[in-house]
Amino acid sequence: MKTKIVLAFIVFAFSLQGCKKSNGTSSCTPVNPNVSVSATQLTALQEYLASTGQIASAVRHSTDFYYKIETEGSGITPTTCSNVTVTYRGTLTNGTAFTTPGELTNPNTFSLGGLITGWQYGLQLLKKGGKITLYLPPAHGYGASPNGSIPGNSILIFEISLLDVTNG
Repeated sequence: MKTKIVLAFIVFAFSLQGCKKSNGTSSCTPVNPNVSVSATQLTALQEYLASTGQIASAVRHSTDFYYKIETEGSGITPTTCSNVTVTYRGTLTNGTAFTTPGELTNPNTFSLGGLITGWQYGLQLLKKGGKITLYLPPAHGYGASPNGSIPGNSILIFEISLLDVTNG
């Protein structure tokens, strides 16, 4: 419950900045488009993927996180100005879940531009109805700052189902 409240607050705070209108046009860019993943973070992520047998099937994104698309989906592809309805599960590399079981079964709607950059980039690889697993180095998650039960500098693993997309 505590994690859900913290996540909801972060989503709300960042959603105020995620999509800005200027002169009647919308600007849909990630909150932090210049994320820099250190060599240490990338190596740690690659070592984790290798140790769990995932390295061969995971794809490296140009911004240095890994992902596996389980189902691409069909229909609308989200942008950073989209509202996305998802179910998801988040774990640390030791298998500890930092989300509640309800988040895997109960849909949540977020402004994509207000979420961590790993989600912003990762969910844009899907269409409505798609499923993805994201393997995020700290720079694409919460960085060095702890967030609820998530320690600072954590590699995050998310299993996400994109149930709906509303472009705004």
